[in-house]
Amino acid sequence: MRGVRTLRAYLLAAHAGPTVAVTAVTGLLALDVGRGPGGIAWAASAMFAGQLSVGWSNDWIDRDRDREAARQDKPLVRRDLPDRALGRAALIALAVALALSFGSGWRAAAAHAVALGAAWSYNIVLKRTPVSVVPYVVAFGLLPAFVVLGLPGHPWPAWWLVAAGSLLGAGAHFVNVLPDLADDALFGIRGLPHRLGAQTSAVTGALLLAAAAVVLALGPPGPPGVAGWLCLGLGIAVAAVVTAVAARGGDQRLPFRLCLAVAAADVLLLILR
Repeated sequence: MRGVRTLRAYLLAAHAGPTVAVTAVTGLLALDVGRGPGGIAWAASAMFAGQLSVGWSNDWIDRDRDREAARQDKPLVRRDLPDRALGRAALIALAVALALSFGSGWRAAAAHAVALGAAWSYNIVLKRTPVSVVPYVVAFGLLPAFVVLGLPGHPWPAWWLVAAGSLLGAGAHFVNVLPDLADDALFGIRGLPHRLGAQTSAVTGALLLAAAAVVLALGPPGPPGVAGWLCLGLGIAVAAVVTAVAARGGDQRLPFRLCLAVAAADVLLLILR
């Protein structure tokens, strides 16, 4: 029973939702570009280990702030895990991720290493600075590069694929912090969304996600198809609605949920295109 509780604590500390989502997108992209069963396994396993390291390092680095805020959803706050054990797990997962990345070749491994460095730098210091969005731009832009560089010949991905990844990452940053802006500000978290405020951040996130839809629909050669036009229309419509809602101020739950819907549609279109 204790083993099950410990495993659950590690999964919670890893931010299981984003970890599984990013790993799934990596695997689907690897399948879509023709990496084959072995290539898919190498790419997905490396990404999974890397995302574990990012989630665990986040909870480990923020443990004192989370305790001050009495975050009972955090395993370290509830003392479900020793601090040192989670920190050690984060470092081990990072080493494993880098090692597994070489299964896709050294070029892909280098791209993944830079992406992980950006994510860790966000956790350590950049989330509190005006350049908090930069790690998201770098890490999400390099995700398709990591997958495509593992192909024979190690080609660099198309410009629109990298651009869409970066726009998705930037939009995700502005949207993801919306529910926690007030609480973060109390504990000295002053990233770019916090400095811009809730309304401006909601509009910025929606516009970035809409821009990702534009790139995904119109960037690749050939017609966008039904899925491309639908995603493009959804992105533009949500950006307009979020702008109108933000102009009135008030509750940010609706912009948050609308932006999540666009982000999901963008990811689907990313895989389809």
